[in-house]
Order: sequence, then C-alpha cells, then structure tokens
Amino acid sequence: MPDYSYEKAAVTSGFKLICGVDEAGRGPLAGPVCAAAVILPEDLEIPGLNDSKKLSEKKREQLYDIITEKAIAYCVAFGTLEEIEEKNILQATFLAMNRAIEGLETKADFALIDGNKIPDGIKIPAAAIVKGDAKSMSIAAASILAKVSRDRLLMEYDKKYPEYQFAKHKGYGTKLHTDLIKEYGPCEIHRLSFLKNILGEK
Repeated sequence: MPDYSYEKAAVTSGFKLICGVDEAGRGPLAGPVCAAAVILPEDLEIPGLNDSKKLSEKKREQLYDIITEKAIAYCVAFGTLEEIEEKNILQATFLAMNRAIEGLETKADFALIDGNKIPDGIKIPAAAIVKGDAKSMSIAAASILAKVSRDRLLMEYDKKYPEYQFAKHKGYGTKLHTDLIKEYGPCEIHRLSFLKNILGEK
C-alpha cells in the first residue's frame, strides 16, 4: 500500500509542498489523455487509497470526493487529441502533467511523478517513481483524480456518440470497441494514429 515515505524524503531535503502527479488514458484509442496533481496534508489518512487500477469504479468515485475535499490543492488537466496526434502520446502526457502542476492554486515546490520519466519542460524539481501510484500516497491520489475525471469525460462522449458504447470501455481497445470501430469507422474523438492496425494501413 502507498505511504508518505517519498513525500517525507522530499521534506527532509528541504522542500515544503510536494505534489503527486499521475496520468490516465495513455493507452486508449479515443479521447484526450488526463493528468492530475495533488498536494495532500502531511500524514493524511485516506483508508483504501491505492493505485486506481486496483480499485472498483464505485470506490474510485468515493475516494475522489475525499481527496478533493481534503487536499491542500489539486488540479486536473488534459493533453488534447490534437496534441496526441501532432506530437505523440508521451509528449501530450507531459503537457497534461505540466498543466496540472502549474494549475495548482497552492504551488508545489517538488513533484513526485508516476513512471520512469520526468516531463519535459517541468518548472519545479521532481523525481520519477516507477509504479509510484502503488508507493506514494500523493501519486495514488493523483491517479484517482485523473482516472475518475477521464472516465466522466468518456461518459459524456457516450451520450454524443452512443454507437461506440464509450461508457462500457472508456475508449480502451477492447474487442467490443475495436469491433464497433470496424463497423462504424472512427469518429472525431478517435486517435487515428492508434487505429492503423485496426483499420489497415492507409
């Protein structure tokens, strides 16, 4: 389970406000990529908080409400479909992460980033932590906010494009989703660069 070891190490190094940063939606075939940055109060206990992928949708929704109520600051930001297509998914993810960090109302002075890379262009000192959402409370909290925010957006897309059933697969490349893309062709929120194998090279 995640704890505050990494946050405390940063405080020991002289930093005061540590944010956790994580993303959701790098892998899907549709929609933007989402990132969140969260600064939690020192040693705040949030029972059940863990890597968002290990939790049920209902539990994530409950934790979302607790985190947004108790966090010192949080921000959710997106890398757009256009940025994914023009730059690539990694750079779009970095843009979303930097936007989330810079959008914090209370500014962080150190960032704990989930993954093995620190975003290009980041403006504060940072450390990358592989599988950080299972190790750091701040990153775990960010993973919840990013995942829930992106899922909610896909639920809205489901209303606009009901034939693709986004509410069921949230844009990921499930058999249902790929079958529907083959049947209806892509819509305006699909990542065309991700669909080459499904549609055949063009």
